[in-house]
Amino acid sequence: MKVPDIATVATNPKVTVVDGKVKPFNFRVCFIDPYQGAVAAGYAYDVLKFRKAAVLYDVADDYSQGLTEFFISTFTQKGGQIVAKEAFKFGDSDFRPQLSKIKAANPEVIFMPYFFKEVALSANQARELGIKATLMGGDGWPSEVLIEMAADAVNGSYVVNHLDFDDPDVADFKARYTKKYGLAVELNGFLAHDAFLVFVDAVKRANSFNPVAIRDAIETTKIKGITGDINIDKNTHNPEGKDAAIIKIVNGNYVFQQKYSPK
Repeated sequence: MKVPDIATVATNPKVTVVDGKVKPFNFRVCFIDPYQGAVAAGYAYDVLKFRKAAVLYDVADDYSQGLTEFFISTFTQKGGQIVAKEAFKFGDSDFRPQLSKIKAANPEVIFMPYFFKEVALSANQARELGIKATLMGGDGWPSEVLIEMAADAVNGSYVVNHLDFDDPDVADFKARYTKKYGLAVELNGFLAHDAFLVFVDAVKRANSFNPVAIRDAIETTKIKGITGDINIDKNTHNPEGKDAAIIKIVNGNYVFQQKYSPK
């Protein structure tokens, strides 16, 4: 079917590109999983000024492996040192063997690209072992469960996400949405808003409702959405270089720091 689609929260790289070939009618307005690793590494090195990092990751998960690969490549390219890289498998609950090796390497930051339950367990165990390094993660972290399970352990940690709900740029849309529907906006709502902006922009520039003409117009999209600048790359159909939201966990709250893209 030759009808363009625009994904909102589909972050797997294969949504738009498989075996190096772009899917002609598939697009997205969110950045892809590996990009989060590059964002985290860039922010850790350039902004937080860390020079020694460790990584604890899920060896059985494509998401975790992708973030790990790009974190390491970006951090080392900038001049940083990966002092430890330790793996576990989904379902593990004891991370002390890996964390003990990480502690011995004395990193300034530990990148943990996996999901909130395992983050809570491993963060608590890291602090129990006396590890004082700053913790960082991706969009698998944000959850009230993480705060309930490990508020003290993750205090001061940094998270890479698609946006922050308290970002001033989304305040107007959030207020209008809540007023109309009586509900809080979830992540998909913000990105769906921007996907629709991309569609409207493409229809206007194509001056047509022909699916192929709309597809061709989407390939040259350059607009500012509420979740950031959306510049579609014709070769990937992804919004290349899109800013991520950097969030810090402070006293049990997710506090927006800044928008950031790796340089």
